[in-house]
Amino acid sequence: MAEVHTDVELGQRYRLVKRIAVGGMGSVWEAEDTVLHRRVAVKLLSDALSADRRFADRFRREAQAAAPLSHPNIASVFDYGEDDGHQFIVMELVDGEPLSDRLARAGPLDPAEAVRITEGIASALQVAHDAGLVHRDVKPGNVMLTDSGQVKVLDFGIAAAAGAPLTATGARMGTATYLSPEQATGEPPTPASDVYSLGVVLYEMLAGRPPFTGDTPVGVAAQHVNREPPPLDGLTRDVPPHVVDACRRALAKDPAMRPAS
Repeated sequence: MAEVHTDVELGQRYRLVKRIAVGGMGSVWEAEDTVLHRRVAVKLLSDALSADRRFADRFRREAQAAAPLSHPNIASVFDYGEDDGHQFIVMELVDGEPLSDRLARAGPLDPAEAVRITEGIASALQVAHDAGLVHRDVKPGNVMLTDSGQVKVLDFGIAAAAGAPLTATGARMGTATYLSPEQATGEPPTPASDVYSLGVVLYEMLAGRPPFTGDTPVGVAAQHVNREPPPLDGLTRDVPPHVVDACRRALAKDPAMRPAS
């Protein structure tokens, strides 16, 4: 497919209105469903990934696996399609602000607000885990906060479509920051891996910074394996002890020691 522009109609149904984001996997567009006359989000795979048949097949299977998930804290998958050799999925369009933008703009959140957001993410993860689906890439950039304050988790199953497990050498910096120790060493992710990543997100919301930082993804991922996070109560004084304890348990190196989602 040639370069995609506004007003292109995919699958004779979804008219692209404006591009929202561009990433390694492709682009995300606001679009109009011309059949149901509603605004949707369309994730369109890049040329390179669409040409990779194995990846395209995984992308389709993961979209199919995520489609049945229905929960107020999950951005729903509506449809999957192909157009001129390009794969795309159609999702709920969430108006609001990514949690990553909120943290960059406002810094540490009030502990009650951080707990509320964490509970929304955990509820979404529990539904996915009960359905046998692991998110694999829980991070602030995959969490939307709507204008009314609702929490929406994006991209269930999309990370899994990438195929090989995320490792210290294969992770991008944004992902390595939230990578569980077992993923960093190449082990298959489990629901406990999502819990660890959620613990990192909670830590960042409370402290205003993630527990581990560094110059390279490999260096950050290695810290998840080998180092304990700086104690939260040493970075902020306003967090209730039971919240500090919940975060500490979610960040346990041993997956068996972490709480359920």
